[in-house]
Amino acid sequence: MAKPRLILDNEAIDLIISRFALQIMEDQASDEVVAIIGLQPRGVEFSRRIYARVKEFFPENDLLYGELDITFHRDDVGRGEQILVPKETYLRFSTENIKIILIDDVLYTGRSVRAALDAIVNFGRPKQVELMTLIDRRYNRELPISPDYAGATVDSRSTGEKVKVDWLDNDNKVWLIEKVKK
Repeated sequence: MAKPRLILDNEAIDLIISRFALQIMEDQASDEVVAIIGLQPRGVEFSRRIYARVKEFFPENDLLYGELDITFHRDDVGRGEQILVPKETYLRFSTENIKIILIDDVLYTGRSVRAALDAIVNFGRPKQVELMTLIDRRYNRELPISPDYAGATVDSRSTGEKVKVDWLDNDNKVWLIEKVKK
């Protein structure tokens, strides 16, 4: 098995979080209601860090924050023997006519984002939805979905590789790992 390859270290991830926080506030019109929503499970840690950075840079902002579980909106629900246990959805606002920025850690096939779009409309019809992702694996799409904001792009054409994001207190890393064949 090949040695894991480091894609992003803690310093690079921290810089991306700062850049995204600034972009969110820069792109926000003064009269626009904006919400960032982290996708359960892996996009939540990334979205929490971005939201905290926005609050650090712009303490008076009125950006809304939520977390969305997509378990029962996935297109593979019920196809396996595994019992699915949903995570918490934390949305204390209506998405009706507001700008939503969906946040996930890795964009791979696009299926999770499609499920998130289905789930969001249960809370109202958004005015606009944008996608923010730490890693864009652009050559592996099954659906025509692309991010509006991407921290880094991994040009891996192989489905035998996996992007792994380690969220630790002060040592975040993103790795490209060869999948073990069974």
